[in-house]
Amino acid sequence: MTEIDVLVQMIRSSQSIVVFSGAGLSTNSGIPDFRSADGIYNQKLKSKILPEEIISHSFFIKYPKDFYSFYFSKMVYPEAKPNEAHLFFADLEKMGKKVTVVTQNIDNLHQMAGSTNVIELHGSVMRNYCMKCGKYYDLKDISTSNVPYCDCGGIIKPDVVLYEEGLKQRDIERAIESIENCDMLIVVGTSLVVYPAASFIRFYQKNKLVLLNKSETPYDSMADLVIHDDIKKIVEEIKRNKL
Repeated sequence: MTEIDVLVQMIRSSQSIVVFSGAGLSTNSGIPDFRSADGIYNQKLKSKILPEEIISHSFFIKYPKDFYSFYFSKMVYPEAKPNEAHLFFADLEKMGKKVTVVTQNIDNLHQMAGSTNVIELHGSVMRNYCMKCGKYYDLKDISTSNVPYCDCGGIIKPDVVLYEEGLKQRDIERAIESIENCDMLIVVGTSLVVYPAASFIRFYQKNKLVLLNKSETPYDSMADLVIHDDIKKIVEEIKRNKL
């Protein structure tokens, strides 16, 4: 029995599935990840300032123009479309599975693919709000060439979790509860080195922990099934097995 056979069998026998996704899931949609050789953190920038510093809360407050220049050029991809993997996990719902997506991604692609229960741990580029009055703005409503300001004069901030900022408590609680109570946990496209999100994996105590990632992760030894490959190839093989 191949690894794909085992994976298909696990999915078939599970009714409640949590998909825990990271940036590697969206690379096939044209969105770079962070830590791979071609990732955002390894790209040469005109500025000598590290990307991790630019996307921090303190940098945003001090240098909003420089922040938005980087943000719109490196982190916002409004033309991106869901790829085969996003669509596959959404299709599991259509098969009658209860699927909860817990994602570290901010690209909205899970929702675009049709997933209806998505917990966005790090927020979404699609939502933005005024830091002064709290008014919300869609991505299409803010300029990509200047620092966006609200009608009240306040600076508009993306509703994404920057370095130095904490996750929303409600999202943490929902994610942990979903992971604790699911039959199967599929971790896909993440190196599991970003905390506290990566630590949520430890709340899963059953025997269907699956890690799908190109490279090794610190949690590989805990998993019941590990496949190191491109998620696109994995999904194609699953479909050939007629899940």
